[in-house]
Amino acid sequence: MEALEKDAQVAAWLKKVFGDHPIPKYEVNARTTEILHHLSERNRVRDRDAHLVIEDLKQKASEYESEAKHLQDLLMESVNFSPASLSSTGSRYLNALVDSAVALETKDTSLASFIPAVNDLTSDLFRTKSKNEEIKLELAKLEKNLTATLVLEKCLREDLKKAEIHLCTERARVDNRLQNMDFLKAKSEEFRLGIRAAEEKLSARGMDASLSHQSLVALSEKLAELKRQTVPLKKKLESYLDLMPNPSLAQVKIEEAKRELDTIEAELTRKVDMLEL
Repeated sequence: MEALEKDAQVAAWLKKVFGDHPIPKYEVNARTTEILHHLSERNRVRDRDAHLVIEDLKQKASEYESEAKHLQDLLMESVNFSPASLSSTGSRYLNALVDSAVALETKDTSLASFIPAVNDLTSDLFRTKSKNEEIKLELAKLEKNLTATLVLEKCLREDLKKAEIHLCTERARVDNRLQNMDFLKAKSEEFRLGIRAAEEKLSARGMDASLSHQSLVALSEKLAELKRQTVPLKKKLESYLDLMPNPSLAQVKIEEAKRELDTIEAELTRKVDMLEL
């Protein structure tokens, strides 16, 4: 039942709004009916308020007309004066006086009403001028800040451009280094494979394991350690150099040293020959 009442109210409102013109077609459903009903209610409230305002203005106009007629009758009775009897210049002055009273929003055209109104207007004028001066100062400050901001923005743009150029240069340098690193990695892998192949080839030919790079490094380290250990022995031996040597014992030691030297030379010659193979 409520939905039917809303439909009826909406239809009546639309007919009232469009009058003799045809009502535009729309989709009739619960949502559109609810929206149109809400609009019709708001329109009804607005029309009621407007009607009340109009009636109030009519009443005030009637009161003003009655008051004007009363004043005209009072002027005619007291001084036999009527606005219609004024000259054109007098009418202009009277209209200017009325317009001034309306503009200044005074209750009447008496001097006691005009002076405070003019004073208030003068005060408003001074306040407005003071406000304008403040606004001008604020605008000058804003213009100064804007200029500084624009200069800063220009500097930042230039710095950003320099940074982008530097970044491009560094990126190219990094790319170059990466390429070199890739090349070095490839070469390192190539050398590692070459070393492994050479070691396998030498091993297949019967090379002594003691001649490998790792073994030679170990021997070099061991030799350095032995040399370090012989330093105190040499110092101890120096204390015996001034003694009278035993000729026969010295001859035996010399022969042993010669044989040991011959053995080392033969072993070294054999290993060199194997490397040349």
